Amino acid sequence: MIKTILWDFDGVILDSMKIKGDGFVKLFHGYDKKYLQQIEKYHYENGGVSRFDKIRYFYTDILHQDISEDEIVKLADKFARIIKMKLSNKENLIMETIEFIKANYKEYNFHIVSGAENRELNDLCKQFEITCYFLSINGSPTKKDILIANIMEKYNYKTDETILIGDAITDYNAAKKNKINFYGYNNSELKQYGNYIDTFLEFKL
Repeated sequence: MIKTILWDFDGVILDSMKIKGDGFVKLFHGYDKKYLQQIEKYHYENGGVSRFDKIRYFYTDILHQDISEDEIVKLADKFARIIKMKLSNKENLIMETIEFIKANYKEYNFHIVSGAENRELNDLCKQFEITCYFLSINGSPTKKDILIANIMEKYNYKTDETILIGDAITDYNAAKKNKINFYGYNNSELKQYGNYIDTFLEFKL
C-alpha cells in the first residue's frame, strides 16, 4: 500500500523545460552556436539534473575548460535572473497534476524532490500557493538521490510504501538507488522502465 509520494517538479508539476532550455542558450550566448546546441541537447535529455551540474558539464565536457565552484554559483544566480519572470507564470503549471495533488494530499505524504535550485523552488511554490500540499520541498544543489535518502530517514518511511514520480531517467536512477518504485510521467521514453502515468485524470494507486 502506497503511503508516500515524492514528486519531481520540472516537467511534472511545472512545464518549464523550454523556459530553462532557452535560459541556458541566453546564459552562454557569447559562445559558438555548436556549443549552445550541445548544452541545449544535454538539458532536454537530462531533465532531473541541476543547473549547477549542467553549467559544470558545459565547461568541463563541452568546452573542456576548468571552472571553480564559485564561478558555477555566480552563473547559476545569473541563470535564475534570466528565467525568473517566465518561470513564475501560473499558466505553466501542469493543471492535471495540480488537481490530483489538491484532491489527494490528505491521503498521502507528499514531498517535492527536485533538480531545481532550492530557494527558487520554494519561492515558486509559495507564489503558486501549493506549499501547503507538501510536507517538505527540497531542491538542488543537493543531488536528488541524497534528497530522497534524507526524507526516507527523517520521516522513517518504508521503501515499499513510497514512490517517486518523475519525467527523466535521472529520476528513475535516483528512485532505484533508494530502492523505491518509480512512476514515469510526461516522457514516453520512460515507459520501458515499468510504471507510467499517461494522465493524472485517470491515475489511481
